[in-house]
Amino acid sequence: MASTTAAQQRLRDLALLRRVRDRIDREYAEPLNVQALAREVGMSAGHLSRTFRAAYGEPPYSYLMTRRVERAMTLLRRGDLSVTEVCFAVGFSSLGTFSSRFAELVGMPPSQYRAQQADWADGIPPCMARRVTRPVRNREATPGGRALL
Repeated sequence: MASTTAAQQRLRDLALLRRVRDRIDREYAEPLNVQALAREVGMSAGHLSRTFRAAYGEPPYSYLMTRRVERAMTLLRRGDLSVTEVCFAVGFSSLGTFSSRFAELVGMPPSQYRAQQADWADGIPPCMARRVTRPVRNREATPGGRALL
């Protein structure tokens, strides 16, 4: 009986986590914070962060930053917006924070990325370009997919 109840609770938690992840995916450019996301699904911010990390490999705030940087990479490859315009279009309110997060995830500043990627994805379907260019956190980019601590 206890294992059935625990399994049911886990399924409910996973459904709530999907709601949070889907909201981040939809509203990445909006001002979002973990406390508000947790309140929306009836969890504490700490519990949301722990369970989200267990389910998706990173806490909600990091997931949000990754989504914003992914979108910024796409906009920078397009080339029709300045770095500052891209920064604000993806939800950052500070160019310095944007540049720091971008460099942390991608390994180079946004302006350098734009210069190097200008023609790189020509002819590649957008779905494949997204998959190939998805930013990877340093601990994820290890031989054999294992994090080295």
